[in-house]
Amino acid sequence: MIGEGEVFLREILAATDFSTQSHGAFEAALALAKHFGARLHIVHVVSDVSKQEAAQAQLDSFAKKTGVIEVVRAVEVGHAASEIVKYAGRKKIDLIVLGTHGRSGLARVLMGSVADAVVRTAPCQVLTIGPKAHVPEETAAPPKTAPVSQSHCLVCAKPSQQTICDTCKAHIQGEALERKRRDEQAGHRGLT
Repeated sequence: MIGEGEVFLREILAATDFSTQSHGAFEAALALAKHFGARLHIVHVVSDVSKQEAAQAQLDSFAKKTGVIEVVRAVEVGHAASEIVKYAGRKKIDLIVLGTHGRSGLARVLMGSVADAVVRTAPCQVLTIGPKAHVPEETAAPPKTAPVSQSHCLVCAKPSQQTICDTCKAHIQGEALERKRRDEQAGHRGLT
């Protein structure tokens, strides 16, 4: 049983379309998976089966960046938002992390938004990473005499030495705890 104030994320899904925005979401999901010791699912959706092999090769290169955590790579076929949501339900995902392109107005209406559709229909919490979030570049360690550059939180974009600042981690944990509490209450009502 999870005590009050405790949150466990065991399964985190990083949805990627291999864009710059999804790279930021992948970095955030990776940081969270490492923080919680969770399994990371990296999912890409293609429109037809002929694209699966190339997408799998790209996912394999993403997986090399994960280090010691457990990684599941999956290429799904179909409409991006619905396949991400279906995958999350099948695999009992605790948190979906995906990038947004930041479109608004007519462009959003005409092109739709995968992130919006996932947020509306997901069976779990969803963390979206906007286009203005800072994605730290992986580079060699700077010389000891070089000044250390300021990093930013991938979620709120405020200055932070961590990939995801403590405030955002606490917010994510709080949302997950609240959802778990609501799910448990709904389950108890269903048993009576």
